[in-house]
Amino acid sequence: MYKKILLPTDGSTYADQEVERVEKLIAEDGEIIILSVAGRLTSSAFQSRRKVKKVNEKLKKDAQRYVNQMAEKFDDSLNVTKMVLTGFPAETIKEVTEKEGVDLIVISASGKSGLHRFVIGSVAEKVLKDSEIDVLLVHND
Repeated sequence: MYKKILLPTDGSTYADQEVERVEKLIAEDGEIIILSVAGRLTSSAFQSRRKVKKVNEKLKKDAQRYVNQMAEKFDDSLNVTKMVLTGFPAETIKEVTEKEGVDLIVISASGKSGLHRFVIGSVAEKVLKDSEIDVLLVHND
């Protein structure tokens, strides 16, 4: 059993499979951290600051919605922490893992990143390669 599990989400449709595995692996007094990482656009000569700000706000709102939807799937008796951060997903996952003392990452093999790189999504692949702790890669049907 694990004391602290990080469950990154991008709002993909595989949440039920991930939740099922986390519930089996979390210690009775453990904590589940649900994390969604919102990307951040920067303004350029082709995009106005106001338009970029609006897009960034939408990305953050979407990330919060993903975290809330995932949290609703867990039993109320479990200790669930919701977290929304801005950044690059793989790097942010690693930072949260270190800062929070996570001992397991449960991540979907593929998410919303568009083209799948063979079997494993690009974020999951980076997390798997860079992690110094256990990673459970959930296969998607």
